[in-house]
Amino acid sequence: MNMQNNAKTTAARGREAIWAQVCDEARDAVQGEPLLGAMIHAGLLHHPSLEASLAYRFSMKLASAEMSEQILREIADAAYADDASLGDAARCDLLAVYDRDPATHRLIQPILFFKGFQALQAYRIAHWLWRKGRLDMAYFVQMRCSECFGVDIHPGARIGTGVMIDHAHSIVIGETAVVGNDVSMLHSVTLGGTGKEDGDRHPKIGEGVLIGAGAKVLGNITVGDHSRIAAGSVVLQSVPRCKTVAGVPARVIGDAGCTDPSRTMNQLLGIDDYF
Repeated sequence: MNMQNNAKTTAARGREAIWAQVCDEARDAVQGEPLLGAMIHAGLLHHPSLEASLAYRFSMKLASAEMSEQILREIADAAYADDASLGDAARCDLLAVYDRDPATHRLIQPILFFKGFQALQAYRIAHWLWRKGRLDMAYFVQMRCSECFGVDIHPGARIGTGVMIDHAHSIVIGETAVVGNDVSMLHSVTLGGTGKEDGDRHPKIGEGVLIGAGAKVLGNITVGDHSRIAAGSVVLQSVPRCKTVAGVPARVIGDAGCTDPSRTMNQLLGIDDYF
């Protein structure tokens, strides 16, 4: 069974099966690299669920002299206990990385090593705080996420599930941005505003969109479902669904090329697209 089919089978088996697979992989990893045994036991095998593991990872990565691991762990545990959708979203994000990133061969990799996945789960806790009216604590988590991962996602942004942020360096997502389900984006993507205007000022990204490395999508515009934004593009106008845009400023250069660009991750543009 290939890796993608295996991930789909795992998703169908349910929440417990995903955690069971993580634990099986963790035990294999300890046997293969004993020097990481303490880290893997503390981060994975010591915990009864994915949620508990993610809460521990959140507290370990974001702790500082200003905020202890214990306090951050309590915040994360409270978030996962209050809102079961946070754990479900994490599973969808985990399987998205497993399916789409050819460098990912085990479910434990994003949990332990990939800052895109870790930063996204930290954002989800910050967004929970934001919705609870705990704005200052949400801003603190945003700050620490930016300092630790190089990923700056405003806690007020709304991000769907099954999202993959590959490499994740220098990601910026603004307060009123909306990202749909099953979106894939690479490093140095900005979903930003165009000035000092207040109110609804950030992009709305549809479902199944692929955003290439270094792309900048600016203003309160819409990117239609299942579209592609080429690497390095600056998008200043709304994008129709199922299209490919490229350039500075970006323009439509053709169809998206497939029904699920965010899953196929095909970023190649034909030479005829430019001329």
